[in-house]
Amino acid sequence: MIVFCHLLNDNSGSPRVLLSAIEALAPSNEGSLLYVGSAGSGLLDNANVTMRRYGYRRSRFRLLTLASLIGSQFRLFRMLGKSRDIAPDAIIYVNTLLPVGAAFWAWAKKRRLVWHLHEVSLSPAPLRWLLKAAATRFADLLIYVSEDHRSRLPTDPDRSVVIPNPVSPSLQSKGRDTPFWPRRSGLFRVLMLASPRDFKGVPEFINLAGMLLWRDDIAFDLVLNAKSDEIAQYLKDIQIPSNLRIYPKVNNPARFYALADLVVNLSRVDLCVETFGLTITEAFSFGIPVIAPPVGGPAEIVSDGEDGFLIDSRQLADLTECVCRLASDPTLCLELSSAARRKADRYSQANFAVLLKDHLSRLQKREIRA
Repeated sequence: MIVFCHLLNDNSGSPRVLLSAIEALAPSNEGSLLYVGSAGSGLLDNANVTMRRYGYRRSRFRLLTLASLIGSQFRLFRMLGKSRDIAPDAIIYVNTLLPVGAAFWAWAKKRRLVWHLHEVSLSPAPLRWLLKAAATRFADLLIYVSEDHRSRLPTDPDRSVVIPNPVSPSLQSKGRDTPFWPRRSGLFRVLMLASPRDFKGVPEFINLAGMLLWRDDIAFDLVLNAKSDEIAQYLKDIQIPSNLRIYPKVNNPARFYALADLVVNLSRVDLCVETFGLTITEAFSFGIPVIAPPVGGPAEIVSDGEDGFLIDSRQLADLTECVCRLASDPTLCLELSSAARRKADRYSQANFAVLLKDHLSRLQKREIRA
């Protein structure tokens, strides 16, 4: 039995990876449980396990969000303590640093604790210190998503492993079945999928589109992981160029990948270092070249000049030149596409499941840490 614990149920990367972990470790339910904080709908609604909610609400005011987080972890701790259907040998599987209440409960009850880490940057600093200290002290197994991630958030090397995030089987299958050829929509389409946050490079993407207004053969698509009203609030003071279309969150991004000629990840390296870059590997599944940051997890995925390009998003001139070059060179696009498809199989659900099951099997054979 595995008890999975997560905070936000949305369409972002961390719940997507948790869903893959649930599918790998509890494919037929097997009595496993999933504790989720947020009340919203998202990818975890598709998990084949019993879901319980412990209450968390994110606010545009940081202090209210912090207060909600702290309260939610006390509730999670109490809910786990009151549960009568958690087996004595159950593994507690915490996804992201934030569900720390589950980690304290696992330690107090001497249960094996797997902590699947995804982030590096958290604020305020005291919260980041507390969460990292808890992970270092309590976890029996720490899972990182890249070697760069492990080096930026060091804990105990003897209890840590690197397991790259997988692409969902359904999305990867659609990618394999979708031929890539330049300008299949009639235009050269540049796609970015991100949260509506400045550090994710949304302003840079808008500026890039504005720089290429003169190219009527290039179009830009931005899929933001938020509802329409949240997007409107975020973009209320921003002028949107006419060659850019913006879409709210989607459960299945396949229709956007199926028409894209280029996928970009423009996270600001001075504000946020991506630990992995799931949209990059999803793009590779569709044979789409990418532009990604030259640091962090993306730099471990992308081979510069072979299946994409590594460019700092603050270098707007370099970004503009690269997009124009690809839009004007279909032969280069096809070469990059072939290399991307060859690399995509590394990030399959099957590979992820084998690694995850192997490490949890070893964990179950070890004695519980005092």
